[in-house]
Amino acid sequence: MKSLIAFAKVIISEAGDRCGISTDRDIKTVTARVEHEGISFLTISLPNFCADLQRALAEERVTHDMFLGFQRHAGLPRFLGGFLELVFDRSSGLLLNHPSEEAIRVVRQITLAFGKMHLDCTDARVAKAIRGYVECEQDVRRSDVEFPSYKDEFIRVGTLLCGTLFSQLDLAVELGTLVPKHGSGFTADRLLGNAKYDNREWTERLDKVFPVMDWLVPTYKHLEVLDRVSVLEPGEERPVRVTTVPKTLKTPRIIAMEPTCMMYAQQAIHERILELLPRDEILGQLMDYSTQLPNQELARKGSRDGSLATLDLSSASDRVSNQHVRALTAAWPALAQAIDAARSRKADVRGHGVLRLAKFASMGSALCFPFEAMVFTTIVFLGIQDELGRPLTRKDIKSFHGKVRVYGDDIIVPVHMVTSVMKRLASFGMVVNTAKSYGTGRFRESCGADFYNGHDVTVVRVKEKFPTSRAHVDELVSTVALRNHLWDRGWYRSAEYLDKILGKVLPVYPVIPRHSSALGRWSFDPVRVDKMCEELQVPLLRAAYPVFTPPTSPVSGYGSLLKFFLNRGIEPPADKKHLERAGRADASRINVGWVSAIS
Repeated sequence: MKSLIAFAKVIISEAGDRCGISTDRDIKTVTARVEHEGISFLTISLPNFCADLQRALAEERVTHDMFLGFQRHAGLPRFLGGFLELVFDRSSGLLLNHPSEEAIRVVRQITLAFGKMHLDCTDARVAKAIRGYVECEQDVRRSDVEFPSYKDEFIRVGTLLCGTLFSQLDLAVELGTLVPKHGSGFTADRLLGNAKYDNREWTERLDKVFPVMDWLVPTYKHLEVLDRVSVLEPGEERPVRVTTVPKTLKTPRIIAMEPTCMMYAQQAIHERILELLPRDEILGQLMDYSTQLPNQELARKGSRDGSLATLDLSSASDRVSNQHVRALTAAWPALAQAIDAARSRKADVRGHGVLRLAKFASMGSALCFPFEAMVFTTIVFLGIQDELGRPLTRKDIKSFHGKVRVYGDDIIVPVHMVTSVMKRLASFGMVVNTAKSYGTGRFRESCGADFYNGHDVTVVRVKEKFPTSRAHVDELVSTVALRNHLWDRGWYRSAEYLDKILGKVLPVYPVIPRHSSALGRWSFDPVRVDKMCEELQVPLLRAAYPVFTPPTSPVSGYGSLLKFFLNRGIEPPADKKHLERAGRADASRINVGWVSAIS
C-alpha cells in the first residue's frame, strides 16, 4: 500500500504544477486519512468526493450536503480547495462563469485513480450485494403486476423498433440456420475449455427448438453419443450459479454462470443478432453495441451544447423482466420459443437456495445485453411518445437518430425528453441512478468517457496493485498500460514514477511503438532498433512480453469432430494445440525476446 500512497502524492503534486496550485496541505490530508482509514480512503472516499464534484457541476453550485466528511473553508472543502476555487466561487459555492476544465480534469484524476482497483470486498459487502440481487428479484415481481396496463403500447412501439430484426431472427430459427457456439467463460456445471465440446447435458425445452441430435452429435454416423446424453425435464434443469467478481472495493459485481447447454444455444442467437443489428435501418442507429464510440460522441455533444442528457441505470440487467422480453417477441413464435428455451429459469444463490427467476437474465447470459438494450430502447421511445402526445411512427423514430442512443444501461436522450423518459423507466421497474445521470450543467459521461463543456476529462485508473517481481504478470501488464496512458495524457512525472517501479522488475524496459505487445514505454524518443529479422526484413527490438498459456484441456474424438464442424470460416484454428489446450489462461509468465519495432 505504501507504493499506492506514494503514487497518489505524485499525482497530486503534478496536478498542482499543471494548475499552479500548492498541494502541500492536500498531500498531508491524504497521508493522514489513509493512515487512519486505510486504503478505503483512496478507493471509496475519494470517488465519493468526485461524485459530489460532478453533482455540483450539474447543479452549477456546491451545496451544504456535498463533500461530507471533508472540512470546509467558506463554501468549499479545504481538501483540493485550491483546484476547486478555479471552478467555483469560494464564498458562495456558485460555478464560475469560466471554470477551469484543467482543474476539473486533474481533480477527477486524483479522486478516481484508485476507485476501480481489482480488490476483494469484505464479506459483509459481498453479502449485502447478494441480498440486493434477491431483493431486486422481488422488485421485478412487483413491477410485473403493473405491466399488463401498458403492455399493448409497449408491444406496438417495440414492434416499430425491433420488428425487422425479429422477423429475420424468426426466419433463422425456422430454417435452422443458427450455428451454436461455446463461450470462453465459466459455466454452472464447471465445464471449461474443450470439455464443453464433450457436454452430455441437454434440456427438453432446448430439444424442441434445437434438437440434441443436430446440436450435440458431430454426424449421423455418431448417433451412439445420444446414449450418454441426459435430456432434462424442466423441473430437473440445472440453475445458473450466482457469484461475485471484483468491481470496486465498495461493492462487487453480481454475475450468473449459465449451464453449458444454455450458453451454447444463447451464443447462436447472440451471434446472429450481432450480424443483423448494424444493418437494421431503425434499430442499428439506436443501439448497435459493437462500438461505444457513438455514445461517447453524443455525450461530448451533450456536454458542449446541453442538448442531450446521459442516463445510467442501477442493477439494469437484473430489472429486465422475462415478461418484457416475452411481450416484445410474442408476434414471432419461433424466435420467442427459442429465446425461452435458451433462458435459465432458476438461480442458485449462495445463502438463499435455488430461486425461480422473474428477471429475463443476469449478466453472464449471452442474451442479457442485447435484450436489455432492446427493452430500454422501447421504454425510452414510450417516454418520447408521452412527450409528443401522440402515437409514434417509424418516421418519428428515424428523426431521433443521432439524438437517442442505448448501449447496455448507458442511455442518451434529448434533455427536454428526460422527465418523461425517467417516468416511463420507473413505471417499468427500472431505477435511474441519479448520481450518475446528467441532464443539467455541462458534465456528461457515457460508456467510460467523460466530458465537460466538450472537453475530454476522462481519467486513467489504477486496476491492479503495483508489481514487485516478474511473477506478478497481471500487475505488470496493468501497470505498463497505466503508465503509458498517463504519459499519453500528459502526466509525465506520474509516468516517470511508474518507470522506476517497472524498471526494477522488468529485465529490459525499452521505448516501444504504440499497439506493441511488448512491455515497454511510450515516449517522444525514437524506438531503438536492435537488429533486423533476416527472414522478414523487419526491424526488431529486445523486450519483455507476457505469455499466457491455456490450461490443459483434452477432448474426445467426438468432441474434436464437433469442434471442427463449429469452426467459423474456412481457416483452421491458429493454435495447432487447440485440441490439447483451451480456455482462459490459468498460467502466465514473462518472456524476454525479439519483437517488432514497428506498430
